[in-house]
Amino acid sequence: MKPLQGQKALVTGGTSGIGAALVIGFATAGAAIGINYRGPAEKAETLAEEIRKDGGEALILKADMSKETQVIKMFKTFTGEFGRLDILVVNAGLQQDAPVTQMTLEQWRTVLDTNLTGAFLCAREAIKLFIAQGPAPVSRARGKIICMSSVHQLIPWAGHVNYAASKGGLMLMMQSLAQEVAEKKIRVNGIAPGAIKTRINEEVWSDPGNLEKLLELIPYGRIGEPEDVTKAAVWLASDDSDYVNGATLFVDGGMSLYPGFRANG
Repeated sequence: MKPLQGQKALVTGGTSGIGAALVIGFATAGAAIGINYRGPAEKAETLAEEIRKDGGEALILKADMSKETQVIKMFKTFTGEFGRLDILVVNAGLQQDAPVTQMTLEQWRTVLDTNLTGAFLCAREAIKLFIAQGPAPVSRARGKIICMSSVHQLIPWAGHVNYAASKGGLMLMMQSLAQEVAEKKIRVNGIAPGAIKTRINEEVWSDPGNLEKLLELIPYGRIGEPEDVTKAAVWLASDDSDYVNGATLFVDGGMSLYPGFRANG
């Protein structure tokens, strides 16, 4: 029996990096998958076709997380296809970095609108569905939400104030939702990845000098892989973690342990 067998999962930002790994990992674990994307459809179609070839179910869903009408339509399309929603992974996010004196209001709003407001809109719609559709026949919880955060919900990040603020807000949003809806048997948790080997940070891990500097911040001595995050997410979405609610699981090789103090304790 696969850990997510028979469940219906929606992954936002599901076409590259951690998102694409989540899509494949959840499908492999037995879930039918809604793959959200914002840009061209090719990557989403490729992932969906890969899942279907392996005997799984997949649906691609175009929506901008910062647009309320598009988010609502996405959930209606998902449930129209699959009948119910069991798992939401709020993964869509972006960065627009700049020193604070040069950061524009548009850069601030763009990051907050996607990373935080988009997460709120998706969580709100998912919780509505969880309550309306009743207990899940394939899970002990009525519904599960996983918010993909970052070590920067905890670690300040100069030059990335909009991103860090969005992730700090996401953490408290997740905890507040978990507190509010736990009595309805809905679980809300977070994952905080550290440095993960994806295209967005390729200039760091592909350069030996930059990688060496990065590894000084990771006590475990290696950069993470998207699959490291996926395995944690599948566990959080499964009944194996049924008593876990309102928690953040750091998948960071110890980056959040203030490694700068290792030689100065």
